[in-house]
Amino acid sequence: MKQLLQNMKTGQAMVSEVPVPQPGQGMALIQTANSLVSAGTERMLVSFARQGLLGKARSRPDLVREVINKARREGLLSTYDAAMNKLDQPLALGYSSAGTVVQAGSGLSGFRSGDRVACAGGGYAVHAEFAVVPQNLMVPIPEDVEFEAAAFTTVGAIAMQGFRLADVQVGARVGVIGLGLLGLLATGIAQAAGCQVLGVDLDPARVALAYKMGAKQAVTREEAQEAALAFTHGRGLDAVLICADTSANDPVELAGEIARDRARVVVVGAVGMSVPRKPYYEKELELVVSRSYGPGRYDPAYEEKGQDYPVGYVRWTVARNMEAFLTLIAEGRLDLAPLISHRIPIAEGDRAYEIITGEEPYLGVLLTYEAQPLPEENRIPNFEAPAVRVKPGEILALGVLGAGNYALSTFLPVIKQAGGIAPVGIVSVSGVSAHHAAHRYGFGYAASEPESLLGDPAINLIAILTRHHLHTQQILDAFQTGKHVYCEKPIAINPEQLAQVEEVLGKAGQPLLMLGFNRRFAPLATHLKTFVDQRHEPLYLHYRVNASKLPAEHWLIDPEVGGGRIIGEACHFIDFLTFLVGENPLEVTTQGLPDEGQYSEDNVVMTFRFPDRSIGVLSYLANGDKSYPKEHLEVFSGGRIAALNDWRMLELVANGRRTVKRHWLRHDKGHKNAWMAFLEAVQGKQGPPIPYEQLIGVAQASFAAVDSLRSGKTVSIVHE
Repeated sequence: MKQLLQNMKTGQAMVSEVPVPQPGQGMALIQTANSLVSAGTERMLVSFARQGLLGKARSRPDLVREVINKARREGLLSTYDAAMNKLDQPLALGYSSAGTVVQAGSGLSGFRSGDRVACAGGGYAVHAEFAVVPQNLMVPIPEDVEFEAAAFTTVGAIAMQGFRLADVQVGARVGVIGLGLLGLLATGIAQAAGCQVLGVDLDPARVALAYKMGAKQAVTREEAQEAALAFTHGRGLDAVLICADTSANDPVELAGEIARDRARVVVVGAVGMSVPRKPYYEKELELVVSRSYGPGRYDPAYEEKGQDYPVGYVRWTVARNMEAFLTLIAEGRLDLAPLISHRIPIAEGDRAYEIITGEEPYLGVLLTYEAQPLPEENRIPNFEAPAVRVKPGEILALGVLGAGNYALSTFLPVIKQAGGIAPVGIVSVSGVSAHHAAHRYGFGYAASEPESLLGDPAINLIAILTRHHLHTQQILDAFQTGKHVYCEKPIAINPEQLAQVEEVLGKAGQPLLMLGFNRRFAPLATHLKTFVDQRHEPLYLHYRVNASKLPAEHWLIDPEVGGGRIIGEACHFIDFLTFLVGENPLEVTTQGLPDEGQYSEDNVVMTFRFPDRSIGVLSYLANGDKSYPKEHLEVFSGGRIAALNDWRMLELVANGRRTVKRHWLRHDKGHKNAWMAFLEAVQGKQGPPIPYEQLIGVAQASFAAVDSLRSGKTVSIVHE
């Protein structure tokens, strides 16, 4: 299918052939009929992308600080590679569209194939022939509303939410500053609600257009203050909606001048926010910033999981604002025809960005799509890939499930550098990142369904880099098709999943399983292991991890998707303690700081006791500062001390002598060595690089650590 993408490094907008995405739980696959190009958000993104590195740095100093801190922690080369990789990833543009449901995902409620729907959401209602949209971000289109008008629904819902926040009644006099697409829609909505509207803009042509949208009066900026006094009989406006798009403070200043005493000013557009004290203080004005399309926006429980808010408590959610906007169109109270300035076929979609960033006048820029059936073949071949004839079992042939940030920034660069395999296919649910990865790393094809790889007889290696809740089933599916598996941790996120994997591993003749516990393969880890293996008494190990705080909506925190931070990430460090001791831990005592609504069981100290009476303490903390090094490990035993600092320096002290080993320009956490160990094992040169009993034992230890935290008791780790 065709999709419009933006390269954030070069600034190039391009229409690419990518796999059709797959609808997940509670989602639908939509065939797009029309999508609307945002003159605000998308123009800002495109303008940012077209700047050079220096321009990008000047416009986002917050990101520059993050890069500097990362360079201090991880080294200059590692940071440079990560930054360039991030910029090189394509961005799917668009967030307002309309089309037809062609496929319903499991658990979808209220929609079925053939329904006409208006869709919302960045990353969902994208400029593509087919898109996957969650049920709370789409609404039915009334029978009398055409797709073209329905494509405006998301922007209309933004205007609707801004108007609701104005909290005005029938007969109120409302000002709208900024008569672009958003301001003109707000004008029409306010008029339809029984308000009298005064529109203000710099452009006389848009001032004239405001009358077609129902404005009682519309003026240019120079006339605004005098016109507002006359319009309100000297009282001032009851509410002012700021719908402009400018970094200047003038709209906020003007709103303060033309509003009445104790009026409400609602900022809907992106404007300068240096509020002048005098008018806002003297009139006791209330300033409100409108958040997108309404309640539910940015709430993953609402947007991704389909959890609606009870109508008795939240009358106007995202979806209800969208429905209300469509109702105004259906009843003839909003005519959007005057707002459409361009119609552009998706095949020429890049031209839309030349329009919104150029000198040509524009307003509503619609992309159009021809109706077509779902493609029978959803693999997109990469004709730029090196020609390799792959016969089943002939060479090491790789398929990759997942093309997210870890895959693109860490795993795929490593396997490309390592060589020794034929990259056959790569899959991502959206299709876009798989398409990008295929071209960047030479895979023969990109797809969006795991079955494309699992059913490919040429592939004998599967790398699983998906979200954690998918790992267990994908391991089992790969084993069933006879493919060796390299799975990024964890192996499972609950005991039931772990039992399934353990049962399969216990059967003879199974393919090889390797987990991405890369740290035990790092060069500094090898030196450290050699050092501690010279001991004649138990070890004391203290591993401190400055994990940093994650946003509350991050998938890793979700116990059903990521497993939580102890199971989903701290397992890395439990494994490294296990590696150094050489045995699985027997029991764990976990204590934690209170979450207090800010954290998610990620400020904890886990104390593990091992069979040889070694003690491993893992302090996993999210309440620190990201600029400080992430990992520090100290090991004490028999008059010997080792200190490993963030995988860049290892200090070994024994018999009064100090030895230091360093990585100056980049840290090495063992990703390449881990992958090479897996390939050697697959070729029969050695057994499993990580003993299976340790793969299972580390997972059991992470589950026990969570149980101990919640129960407040020491928990035994049962190894069968």
